[in-house]
Amino acid sequence: MNQMQINSGIYPLPQRGVYLFSRRSLTYLVWVCILCGFFACKQETTKPVKPIIYDGPQMEVDNIQTLFSDSAHVKVKMTAPKQLTYTNGDEFYPKGINIVFYEKDGSISATLRSDKAKKLKDKEIYTANGNVVIVNNKKGETINTEELNWSPRTRKIYTEKFVTITTADELLKGEGMDTDQDFTFTKIRKPSGIFPLKH
Repeated sequence: MNQMQINSGIYPLPQRGVYLFSRRSLTYLVWVCILCGFFACKQETTKPVKPIIYDGPQMEVDNIQTLFSDSAHVKVKMTAPKQLTYTNGDEFYPKGINIVFYEKDGSISATLRSDKAKKLKDKEIYTANGNVVIVNNKKGETINTEELNWSPRTRKIYTEKFVTITTADELLKGEGMDTDQDFTFTKIRKPSGIFPLKH
């Protein structure tokens, strides 16, 4: 009897139990394979997101005014409707600049205006662009060009672009120009013509 109980316990029940256990394992294995395949495909198709780097201006100022003085006397006053400053120190003036140059007695010697301008910090040079006009009150002449550079450190004003100088009697044209901040001496590098003005 003990032998029969042992035999009946050994053969029918374990066979049925083994059959049920193997079926569950197979079901779990199928689901694991499906999930692993799903996540593997998802990882392959997902592309890394590139970080967005902001390269715009760090500071924006409206209606700025900058004074340049020498021996406690204001020599130059620069104004601009908008100034944009970047992380490297460069400054941009998208709405142009207006510069007033003064004599020692405080009178205005000349004015400068442009549609746009910029100042590169590493060079400390202002570059005016677009419809640049200088009115020299001292000589009664007007200078027109599309680009002009001004160095407050050296007090030099120059351009390599085409320039015209209109005086009371004549019109001068040429490529490039050099002058000082006081506009006492103005030279066209490559003159192309002098035309008398009719009155």
